[in-house]
Amino acid sequence: MTNSVAPARAVLEEACARASFDPAGAEPIRLAENEIWRLPDQVIVRIARAGQWDAAVREVRVARWLADNELPAVRALPVEQPVEAAGRPATFWAELPRHEIGTVRDVVVLLKQLHPLPLPAFPLDRLDPFVRVTERIEAATSLSEDDRAWLRHRHAELREWWEHRPMGLPECLVHGDAWVGNVARTAAGPIMMDFERASIGPPEWDLVSTAVKLTTTGTVTESEYAEFCQAYGRDVTEWEGYELLAGARELRMTTYAAQHAATRPEWQAEAQYRVDCLRGRAEARPWRWKGIM
Repeated sequence: MTNSVAPARAVLEEACARASFDPAGAEPIRLAENEIWRLPDQVIVRIARAGQWDAAVREVRVARWLADNELPAVRALPVEQPVEAAGRPATFWAELPRHEIGTVRDVVVLLKQLHPLPLPAFPLDRLDPFVRVTERIEAATSLSEDDRAWLRHRHAELREWWEHRPMGLPECLVHGDAWVGNVARTAAGPIMMDFERASIGPPEWDLVSTAVKLTTTGTVTESEYAEFCQAYGRDVTEWEGYELLAGARELRMTTYAAQHAATRPEWQAEAQYRVDCLRGRAEARPWRWKGIM
């Protein structure tokens, strides 16, 4: 066991003990901002950051509500959860069948089922497109102070704009981070995952996640995006609020990279490039931002 895995495994063992699962034979799937483990009995354990208890509660509630509404989504196991381990919330999920990452088409298929659902009876926060942006900027110590000051100004500018945003489609339950990485493609069809950011807000926010892949990063083709719009029945890039929501997405993507570049030197060039793009120091959109794992 490596030194980097040992502390994570200790937290896993504490979480399993509290929820009456056996951690023997557990394998790490991903040890990053959230730690994800696979137990031998087709159980997935997700251990979030400290301070994310409310988000973990929301994830479980939303997943169970989606199951009740027969939307294809990852299923929370029928145990009392989340549990706390080393000050961090842990949740327990049924392992998905064999799958691969979803497609743009899969995303829209699920959004077409999600957005028309009636609002759940339990309380949900309203959408905040800027969640954790402030702390990410403050943690982005690989950037110059001038770049961080610019990001703070851009954040304030977009927040003010958000408070006076134009009207769009009726508000609904939104996934909050609806991109192909949060959809699993199985033999039976696509399955929605990761409900950390589920909230009540404009459905356009879920549509923008795909639109910026065309207009900002160039990772979605024009034909793929045209199919997405046809399937949903709306092209969000034609909405007057698109520049606002796309700007918020770009800021989130940039500050995510910048935060982690402070401790992961291999990300520093990409984080700086994203800042340079936003500040007009690079070529015109679409930019070729690299994926960060």
